[in-house]
Amino acid sequence: MSAAVESSQSTASTMPADPATLADRYLAAWNETDPARRRELIALAWTESASYVDPLMRGDGHAGIDAMIAAVQGKFPGFRFTRVSPVDAHGGNLRFSWELGPAGAPALVVGTDFATVAADGRLARMTGFIDRAPAGLA
Repeated sequence: MSAAVESSQSTASTMPADPATLADRYLAAWNETDPARRRELIALAWTESASYVDPLMRGDGHAGIDAMIAAVQGKFPGFRFTRVSPVDAHGGNLRFSWELGPAGAPALVVGTDFATVAADGRLARMTGFIDRAPAGLA
């Protein structure tokens, strides 16, 4: 087997069977306000050494990601993340867009996340971009 074919096959194996399920599981963790359940969702979606970074914050490992999510929930109580795009997936990477706003109301924040998927199908790294936010809100 050529190195190019081997590389292609090993990259393909890092992609979960349904990338949208992984993205939705990731967002479910952001929306979960019960700390124990949120930690379960984080463990399902993220590797133990995973990292998240965006222009406003960073979280490393399950505990760091949990603390970061809890801080966002404290700053924006009652807000929910909703995926608003299909999940683009290739080469062990994901991309999708989301909105954040009060349940049942127009979104105040819009963003796009880019992820690297680990060999076990969980998230290894996530980089978030804020596409739109009111001045002073973030």
